Amino acid sequence: MTAAIDPEAFVDGSVRVMGENIVIEKGVKIYRGSEIVGPDVFIGAETFINRDAYIRPSVRLGARVNLGPFVRLITDNHDHGPHRRRAGAVRTDPIDIGDGVWIGASATILPGVTIGAGAIVAAGSIVTEDVPEDVLVGGVPARVIKSLP
Repeated sequence: MTAAIDPEAFVDGSVRVMGENIVIEKGVKIYRGSEIVGPDVFIGAETFINRDAYIRPSVRLGARVNLGPFVRLITDNHDHGPHRRRAGAVRTDPIDIGDGVWIGASATILPGVTIGAGAIVAAGSIVTEDVPEDVLVGGVPARVIKSLP
């Protein structure tokens, strides 16, 4: 495992950090029960990750991002397989979350999604497509509810 964790970051002892090329910057706080699986996970400065987050490979979190409890950032997916087995070959589609984003409790971000800086994702939402900067999205699937100042 190769994880570069800044000495001024707090990572609870129960957090599982597995895989290579994981960077956790200065001032990050990660609470109990979370699981971070690399490779290629970047967590920007002063980001707060509440308990039991699930972060898969190829995720980039900008600076000052807030993740509520039980948030899931899922990058693994499958190509469509034949009738015999529909879950075909595994692939990873990166997730990119901009600076200052707030993702509410139990939200799920699906593979290949980019969330623009300053956006808010309502609790319990499932985000299936890109989110513009400075908007509030919510629902299943998540849709823009309003623009933010």
